[in-house]
Amino acid sequence: MVEVKNIQFGNDRPFVLIAGPCVIENEEMILSTANEINKITSDLGIPFVFKSSYKKANRTSLNSFTGLEMDEALSILKKVSSEHNLPIITDVHNTKEISKAAEVVDILQIPAFLCRQTELLIAAGESGKAVNIKKGQFMYPPDMKHAAEKVESTGNKKILLTERGTSFGYRDLVVDMRSLVMMKEIGYPVVMDATHSVQSPGSGGYTGGNPQYIFPLAKAAVAVGIDALFLEVHPEPSNALSDSSSQFKLSELRELLIPLQKIDRVVKGY
Repeated sequence: MVEVKNIQFGNDRPFVLIAGPCVIENEEMILSTANEINKITSDLGIPFVFKSSYKKANRTSLNSFTGLEMDEALSILKKVSSEHNLPIITDVHNTKEISKAAEVVDILQIPAFLCRQTELLIAAGESGKAVNIKKGQFMYPPDMKHAAEKVESTGNKKILLTERGTSFGYRDLVVDMRSLVMMKEIGYPVVMDATHSVQSPGSGGYTGGNPQYIFPLAKAAVAVGIDALFLEVHPEPSNALSDSSSQFKLSELRELLIPLQKIDRVVKGY
């Protein structure tokens, strides 16, 4: 089990929702979205961790939005944390970013394309923060144990492992639900990223997606017995500055979570 700010991942606890806009676009949108998701999850009794990236280092096009200035973006995340007493998760991309990010957030996230970067994993572990490692689209699920071992080598065992789809030919991802079981056997809580898993990478200069599959993938993953569900959620996905084709619409979140919670209760017996 991994505990972050009194939220527990694992040991057949109710699934935790990790959710928020892909990237910090502006303060008003971030604060209002965090407030709305917090209301929904509080009403339903679902543990909630707010997610948004201060920077998107991996964009298809050179002209794509990558985020605000780092200090400004982190100050917005700090405000979300203080106003709602929420745990915060965000991506880190190199070792130099970790100390500054760790001052604000509770969970450091290792992006999928960087899940084999030894120095990054060790530095994240040394921060003492929980570390969420996203499985690379190119990775065999059991091999994620090597990434976990790099964080473990620092004495930090607050580790989460996230499934986000596997490359299938060109411009397509598939989710092999067996990977959720395989990664859980490594010994750490497992997260299902149901929004990045519906992406269609590099479609004509940007990353496309098939958001109609978010709900079925989430239902299937909850039925397997995941410890957390990761969703990028935006008030107006079509107008989002990043991942506009795969973010989930905020106004539909409650309708999504209610049946997922019912499935989770049946599977885990609480």
